[in-house]
Amino acid sequence: MARAPFEIAGTQIKAGTRQTVEVPVAKLYTHTPLHIPVEVVHGRRSGPVMMVCGAIHGDEINGVEIIRRVLKNSALRHLRGTLLAVPIVNIFGFVQRTRYLPDRRDLNRCFPGSESGSLGGRIAYLIRSQIMEQVTHIIDLHTGAIHRFNLPQIRAELKKPETARMAEAFGAPIIINAGLREGSLRAYADSQDIPVITFEGGEALRFDQVVISSGVKGVVRVMRALEMIPARRGPKAPKKRSETAASSQWVRADIDGIMRPVARLGQKVSKGQRLAMVADPFGETEVAVTSPCAGIVICVNNLPLVNEGEAIYHIARFDELSEAEKAMDYFRSSYENQLDEDTVVPAHPWDEG
Repeated sequence: MARAPFEIAGTQIKAGTRQTVEVPVAKLYTHTPLHIPVEVVHGRRSGPVMMVCGAIHGDEINGVEIIRRVLKNSALRHLRGTLLAVPIVNIFGFVQRTRYLPDRRDLNRCFPGSESGSLGGRIAYLIRSQIMEQVTHIIDLHTGAIHRFNLPQIRAELKKPETARMAEAFGAPIIINAGLREGSLRAYADSQDIPVITFEGGEALRFDQVVISSGVKGVVRVMRALEMIPARRGPKAPKKRSETAASSQWVRADIDGIMRPVARLGQKVSKGQRLAMVADPFGETEVAVTSPCAGIVICVNNLPLVNEGEAIYHIARFDELSEAEKAMDYFRSSYENQLDEDTVVPAHPWDEG
């Protein structure tokens, strides 16, 4: 028996086909309509319905490119189940190159939303009612905020086995067992028993080829783990690419001034180790920023101008720090091979000096 069509926003997509559906979301002041584009790949055979989404924060653009490349993967011709690719969730923020909506609300704090609430609430309601209510698994793609570069990492609440399985399958070097934030897409999905993981990598408003390639590989690995696409041929990859952090901690500037970073992204640091120096422009006052714990640097503030209390480093703690260091070594040694053959390998903050 042929598989039933998939319906979204009043459009039906037949099994074995793919189609871009423009989901109406709102209008500009000029009454020009705006739509959230959703690419639906509806396989001939039954299987999971997975949503992969990006740019819920409008300036986090790596996810847009990750989704574009995933959609070019030839393995989708053999798809089991359905892939819902939503590269730009926050269409307002994306157009304006900003994290937020026009009313300065964070769309990722507006779920589950309301049909008659604020703009953010209405968009959140539209996403959950038109898309999320039909999905079985979610991968939410993010980057660091503006001027902050995140090491490729997965954030997930790991108490649910299927969520933990997705996190491990993705293959990012670091997994953060992160709690749920009220109003986030991840918190709402979890409340509906939809397994969801968040990929973080890179910096807002910047493409990073290593992060993008890592994200593409990760999405494909999860789809393979869910048996949505065929298993990869050839030598098997290492069973364990990732290490899970027990917790993480932000390190903040003690004074206002100009920061000179010392520790690199992805570096193992010990408690009390110097991460950076912050000084006034003349160097009369200079303060060392030190790590409060042993761990791995998973985020660095790239803007040298800092205020007292500003977050400048993010350190992940591990029960087995040596294993986390091995995961980072594996990532460093393999990321060049993750890039497309025609892509120039850029220098990175986690490279050895």
